[in-house]
Amino acid sequence: MRLILLGPPGAGKGTQAQRLVQKHGIVQLSTGDMLRAAVAAGTPIGLKAKDIMANGGLVPDEVVVGIIADRIDEPDARKGFILDGFPRTVPQAEALDELLKKKHVKLDAVVELRVNESALIARVETRVAQMRERGEDVRVDDTPEVLTKRLASYRAQTEPLVHYYSEKRKLMTIDGMMTIEQVTGAINRLLDAIGATESVPAAKSVKKAVKKTSRKGTAKKAAATAKKATKKSAKTAKKSAKSAKGVKGAGKAAAKKAAKKPAKTAKKAVKTARKGGSRASTAAPKRPAAARGRGGVARAAQTRKVAKKVTKKRAKTVKRLTKRR
Repeated sequence: MRLILLGPPGAGKGTQAQRLVQKHGIVQLSTGDMLRAAVAAGTPIGLKAKDIMANGGLVPDEVVVGIIADRIDEPDARKGFILDGFPRTVPQAEALDELLKKKHVKLDAVVELRVNESALIARVETRVAQMRERGEDVRVDDTPEVLTKRLASYRAQTEPLVHYYSEKRKLMTIDGMMTIEQVTGAINRLLDAIGATESVPAAKSVKKAVKKTSRKGTAKKAAATAKKATKKSAKTAKKSAKSAKGVKGAGKAAAKKAAKKPAKTAKKAVKTARKGGSRASTAAPKRPAAARGRGGVARAAQTRKVAKKVTKKRAKTVKRLTKRR
């Protein structure tokens, strides 16, 4: 599973990323963490970034992409990853596409958490007011003024990515104003629907069942087993499509379309089962001629048995008469 989480500051991307990491055993890749790790490790790309940061400059996109390239090659990222904080601009997204293409890595989805900015600012104002009432220190970067600037920066630089990934049919939009649990559930249902997770194994079960039963040459049994698995697959697919609640726009359409795939695969497997079973039946060895019917050779054998019995009886009679003479 390889994902990008999009959304303005305060949308809950970090919380949802951690839940996905725990549930699926993938890694969360933060550009800041990766830069610091590369610098600490002294890698060629890390040393290059170190020099740039030491001079107070911004690390160019090609350096960041190079660090990501090294990071996703590490063993813990093989099962999947979530990119956090990258890409932030369309040029960065294009550079990332080229990197993944070269590595033959597929990006499963870009999940956008859409929120109401006014509500986000109101939340921060309430939180800050409550902290001040309790006499707690308020972080400098956790104020309504700072959030307003960060939201403006997001709209200008990162929001164009929504259109970019929507055109590539990768964007899945979720209502980020729901509760944390509801957002988590919506993300998981969406990932199940598009096949990013292994929660819909019915189609694989069909193929396995077909392969097993067709070896025995039992066409009816193969078809019956495949049909049973097909129903299970169709039911799961229907549930996935129906549960696209909280998913909007192209994401909802893509989820419903992807949900139909397991059922199609299963139907195809039924056809294969019948065909495979038929071939197996045709290839089965023929029965001996004597076992193909109740007449013919079987009746001839019975006749020979009776004749032998009669001959034996006659021989006894002849022997008895000879003794009397």
